[in-house]
Amino acid sequence: MGDSRPAGESDAGSDNDSPRDDVSNDGRTESDSGANAEGANRKRRRGGRGRGRGKVANEGQNQSAQNGRRDQNQTSGQQNGQRKGKGRNNAGGGQRQPVTPVEANLIDERPVQLDDAALEKRRGQEHKGRPVGRYQMVVHVEGEVTHIAVLEGRTLIEHYVSRPADDVSQIHGNIYLGRVQNVLPGMEAAFIDIGTPKNAVLYRGDVSFDRDDVDSGDGKPSQPKGRKSRHRNNGGPRIEQLLKARQTIVCQVTKNPISHKGARLTTEVSLPGRFVVLVPNSSTYGISKRLSDKERRRLRRILDKVKPKGHGLIVRTAAEDVTAEEIERDVARLHQQWQGIEKLANSAKTPSILFREPDMAVRVIREEFTKEYRGVIIDDRALYEQVKSYMETITPALADRIEYHDRSKESLSVFERFHVGEQFRKAVDRKVWLPSGGSLIIEHTEALTVIDVNTGKNVGSTNLEATVFSNNLEAADEIAKQLRLRDIGGIIVIDFVDMEIKANREEVMRVFRDALARDKTRTQAFDITDLGLVEMTRKRIGEGLLESVSCRCADCDGRGIRFLPEAIPE
Repeated sequence: MGDSRPAGESDAGSDNDSPRDDVSNDGRTESDSGANAEGANRKRRRGGRGRGRGKVANEGQNQSAQNGRRDQNQTSGQQNGQRKGKGRNNAGGGQRQPVTPVEANLIDERPVQLDDAALEKRRGQEHKGRPVGRYQMVVHVEGEVTHIAVLEGRTLIEHYVSRPADDVSQIHGNIYLGRVQNVLPGMEAAFIDIGTPKNAVLYRGDVSFDRDDVDSGDGKPSQPKGRKSRHRNNGGPRIEQLLKARQTIVCQVTKNPISHKGARLTTEVSLPGRFVVLVPNSSTYGISKRLSDKERRRLRRILDKVKPKGHGLIVRTAAEDVTAEEIERDVARLHQQWQGIEKLANSAKTPSILFREPDMAVRVIREEFTKEYRGVIIDDRALYEQVKSYMETITPALADRIEYHDRSKESLSVFERFHVGEQFRKAVDRKVWLPSGGSLIIEHTEALTVIDVNTGKNVGSTNLEATVFSNNLEAADEIAKQLRLRDIGGIIVIDFVDMEIKANREEVMRVFRDALARDKTRTQAFDITDLGLVEMTRKRIGEGLLESVSCRCADCDGRGIRFLPEAIPE
């Protein structure tokens, strides 16, 4: 049963699925599950193609449906209307010609001209004519592999890797025209063919619907229009009333496929821009909670003027201090993209990719780069020019912080210059040393990640309780850093060294939660149990740093790993 769930579904089932943890609806009507306003998916996205074909014998074999098998027992007459503009009968879809997906429109052909005052307000701090900031982004391209390192000072805090294999495995944010393969009422889910090697899964709580399109069987309306809920049993329509086999739907990937688990989908799609997120056919209306009340009021007035009719908007943190014209341009670009997606959906072959996210490097810069960064250094000319053009049109005040590292003229590589390679190799090791001689052992399993805290060489100087307490404090801070750096998600269990004093246990948890608060990815940690264990979850979208640079060992059938030489930086 557990294996039939997609990657990341084990993340405590619930709270980690909410995409708007930093967005307030300001009293407006807002859907319960919407766009990733500050989404953390930071990998290269490309739509996968090709799939195997087989036969599903019965509903109990739902796990095999994820492996790309098609249910030959389904009939073409089982068509049902989906949400307006999304569900379509497409029995003859196989005869249609494939189309080119809509690409994220990153460049504004008529960029907004800002005056000197606006530029100065949004320009980052400088010292003696040189930009200063807390963070630095370093991008290294080696063959077909792209590395993005985020440094705080000289310390590596995040590292992303993009490989050609990501065309199939890293598809978070892509929008597809999919076909329902089979509906499983017992799991309150449906498996959707989106053209990837494994069928994706769509849970009932992630299905948007119009009550007029739902046949409740008793003649009564099932639920208000557009209403969605992530509760399994809330009195609303059942999954078999919302979806039928062979039905065609527009859907978006919210979690990448991991291991043998397929991607997770939603039918409430969203298009992220630099300053706003467009949520088509929705009443969503929100502004980032990270902004001040004064700035939120200003942005709310702008939103009232530029919000497209029939669509929702979420204002991102990056919209701070931007002009109304810039927000209007961002909304117009996203609206144009959605119109292109709708046009493709009406003519595309099923399954097809309708919208593709930009390359991982551009995606990370779009999501992360602010005036708190002292710069972005890129050692690939083509990528540098792409990012430079993007910043000149979207955020001209920070465009001068994009720097090209010419390998032919520099004695050191860009990673050697910032000591990234050494820190990267430590980040993929199972053992992490603590300052006082203790250590962490990090192990991954199919169900969860286990972190063992050891005192190691830390023998202390006073008594056992003081030694253990000091060691656990160091471990709490380091574990939070490692979770972020290694991009570990799902269920995590931490085995701290046993502490006898309750106040010490509470202090360790306080330090741990404070350290987790620095991570933009949503986390939830529970108190230390009597056995000294901490159970926690961290929202999982991608496969993690270790998995992105390794493959399953053929000699030991997956019990160990073998690093890919071309994916390891020098």
